[in-house]
Amino acid sequence: MTFLLTLLAAIFVLGPLIALHEWGHYIVARLCGVKVLTYSIGFGPKLFGWTSKKSGIDYRISVLPLGGYVKMLDEREGEVAKNELHLAFNRQHPLKKIAIVAAGPIMNFVIAIALFWVLFMTPSEQLATKIGQVLPDTPAAMAQLPVGDKIVAIDGHDVQTWEGINYRLAGRMGETDNVSITLQSETQSNNATKTYQAPIKEFMQGAAQGKDALSSFGMIPWQPQIEPVVGDLTPDGAATRQGLQVGDRITAINGEEIKDWISATRIIRDSPEVLLNFTVLRDGKLVQLSIMPQGKKDNLGNDYGQIGAMVAQSKIVIPDAYKTTVVYGPGESLVKSFEKTEQLAVMTVSSMGKMLSGIIGLENLSGPITIAKVAKQSFDISWQMVLSTAALISLSLAVLNLLPIPVLDGGHIVYYLIELIRGKPLSEGVQMVGLNIGLLLLAGFMVLAIGNDISRLF
Repeated sequence: MTFLLTLLAAIFVLGPLIALHEWGHYIVARLCGVKVLTYSIGFGPKLFGWTSKKSGIDYRISVLPLGGYVKMLDEREGEVAKNELHLAFNRQHPLKKIAIVAAGPIMNFVIAIALFWVLFMTPSEQLATKIGQVLPDTPAAMAQLPVGDKIVAIDGHDVQTWEGINYRLAGRMGETDNVSITLQSETQSNNATKTYQAPIKEFMQGAAQGKDALSSFGMIPWQPQIEPVVGDLTPDGAATRQGLQVGDRITAINGEEIKDWISATRIIRDSPEVLLNFTVLRDGKLVQLSIMPQGKKDNLGNDYGQIGAMVAQSKIVIPDAYKTTVVYGPGESLVKSFEKTEQLAVMTVSSMGKMLSGIIGLENLSGPITIAKVAKQSFDISWQMVLSTAALISLSLAVLNLLPIPVLDGGHIVYYLIELIRGKPLSEGVQMVGLNIGLLLLAGFMVLAIGNDISRLF
């Protein structure tokens, strides 16, 4: 059942993005006077569809859902009647060819901007960007960032939400340098700001691989003070097997004092298959227990530890000082959607460059299985998360398709730019060599991405 829901979520999110990408190619081709033969969502044999009586275009859904294509009249792919030569793609001016090919990725950029625009216009109550906790032995601790101060900028870029902070920090993945953190102290009457330099080394790599950017940096939002008292246990969990009981109060793990439940869970999650020494208070006496968290994998394949212990229920009240309502008007939302699209596009390209240069590992590359799992997870959270996930995937499709690799849209654009400069196209032999190299590169990346996806399952 989970597999079916994951598949349906992936189809619901990816289907419209692929359809609109291909519609971009399709509509610009028709506007440029090129005859379209087939509009397909998916590759391979036709599942179902129809042929337009007016235009003769074959609209179809095909078996393999990993993309789609628009087939146009082209002398390189078959004989073209003399009276239709002016409708053939290969006979068009290079600028028309570039417009047709670029229309797909541009459509994906437009989709991302539109979805971000809707999300920015949706009022939301969020945690204020005040530092709630600084984790020891992290860049934030080394920079001595004060708890309670409000984060207003990262590396000179204004931030209003923790999501924005997370993206800015994630963009520094793999780097060794300083991160500039500008804080505003609300304890002073003039709300003065101060910029701190936090040193990072191979950020989010090594032991921090798989952790989120905020935890790796050590700068945590406000979190509720939940008493570290065990409220329930799973029958087959590590905690039950090693003697932890309902009502036990966790006072220390590996000698580190535990004052709240979240601190305990952070240590447990960061210690899969590592033996931990627990000190618990039971009936007024301290009891020592050794518990090894079971290794689990989250939806993105990251390892985490779990002992099968749940907290006793308690009411959570967020202090007003740590709450803020984020709302933007239509105009400001549009500006912010463009800014966010640009930021994430630059971060995507930068991450690819870091993978190729070895700054970050190729294990960070994700394929269709991970995308499907993320799509399913977004449906479990909220409609806003569904739109956000769709926007991020659409943006990724746009950037990936614009890479200057033959076979992809970006590679074709390079060919047509050369044709525009030379006044004639490259020879078919040269183009075929490029296409074959592109196919090998693309196949290699797909094998690596799917291999990473599979490794995250086990």
